[in-house]
This record gives sequence, structure tokens and C-alpha cells, in this order.
Amino acid sequence: MKDMKVNGEFYELAAPANRTLLEYVRRDLQLTGGKESCGTGDCGSCSMLVDGEVVKSCLVLAAECENSEITTVEGLASEGALHPIQEAFVKHWGTQCGYCTPGFVMATKALLDRNPNPTEEEIKHETAGNLCRCTGYVKIIDAVKEAAAVLQEKRG
Repeated sequence: MKDMKVNGEFYELAAPANRTLLEYVRRDLQLTGGKESCGTGDCGSCSMLVDGEVVKSCLVLAAECENSEITTVEGLASEGALHPIQEAFVKHWGTQCGYCTPGFVMATKALLDRNPNPTEEEIKHETAGNLCRCTGYVKIIDAVKEAAAVLQEKRG
């Protein structure tokens, strides 16, 4: 048995050696926010944070995450309230069909944790591993800018 922390809770990792992190989180933990779309790491819909770094969870084996801290899109909300990043995506209609949204939200979280005031070019670069077929990206970029501003204001 291996331990991992997912969204602040500890779990004993008892997954088959070939189970991906995405499969483990969705099937075993019933956290279905991350989506499998391409299964090859190209679309980013399955993005999660492992020890604060964005990973394509369809490409990472669950066993590789032993003693790691995993954050899924569900782990951003607190006491029923959306995280400011999630709120900004809703406000700016950066969600459209919603399939890519978890990946963009998680990429944004990692970006803003490292760089609280990114330029538009930095936003484009840091979210480039995610594909959206609905929004045209403008609304997503607007959402990231808004989230950065709100989080900066909260930090003081």
C-alpha cells in the first residue's frame, strides 16, 4: 500500500501497476472533474497538480504519485464556494461545453501560484498544453487575467 494526499485527504494507494492517475482519481476516488479526452496528453482535459506542478494525469501512473500531494479541480473549491479561478471562468464564459475547463483551471492555478501577475503572453504560454474547441481562447485568457487580479487583491 502506498499513500498519497488528494485534495487534502490521505488515501492508501492500492491501484494496479498500470492504472493511470486519471483512472485512479476518477474510478477509485470518484472525483470526476478531470476528463479523459485524447488519452495521449495532447488536450490537457485531464490536468491535475502533483506537488504543485501541472501533469497530464492520463500519462502518469498512479503508483508514480506515491507520497505526493494531488490537487484536482474539485480540490480548489472550499466549503461549497468556488475558487476565484473557477469563478472567473464562469463569469467570463470561459467554460462553454466545460470539457476542457478542468485542465485550464488547473494550469491557471499552477501559473498564478508561480507568477501572480502574468502577462497575456505568459498566460498563453502556460495554458498552451490545453485545447479548447468552443471558446476561441479569448474568454479563457480574460478569465485568467481576472483571476490574477482577484487573487492579488485578496493577498493585499
